[in-house]
Amino acid sequence: MKRTALLHAELSHVIASLGHGDMLVLGDAGLPIPDGPRRIDLAVARGVPLLTDVLNAVLSEMQVESIVVADEALGDAKKLPAWYPQSLGIEPQTVSHEEFKRRTAKARAMVRTGECTPYANIILIAGVKF
Repeated sequence: MKRTALLHAELSHVIASLGHGDMLVLGDAGLPIPDGPRRIDLAVARGVPLLTDVLNAVLSEMQVESIVVADEALGDAKKLPAWYPQSLGIEPQTVSHEEFKRRTAKARAMVRTGECTPYANIILIAGVKF
């Protein structure tokens, strides 16, 4: 799954250990982290690091099969938020924010960023590159 080294050792280890179908959650500073998933807190200050920064670094390391975001992240116009990686060409599955939070309990790890944008949370589901 992992292609090269990340600067953050704990996150690098998690990506290297992901198997097909495993979930990695990247969240804003306010997303509750349930008991169970490994916690990786990268937040240094408000807005540091941004979700897009962490997401881009993770995507350079991880093969992603599918993505889940909360309906609320899409806004009234139901368009993808600015932080969504459209270059992946993967249409996200959308669920309610409550369902999103329930799914996080099954993740291998949750990464907290310094992002303070409401609903700036994403579940990345690991795939296998053949």
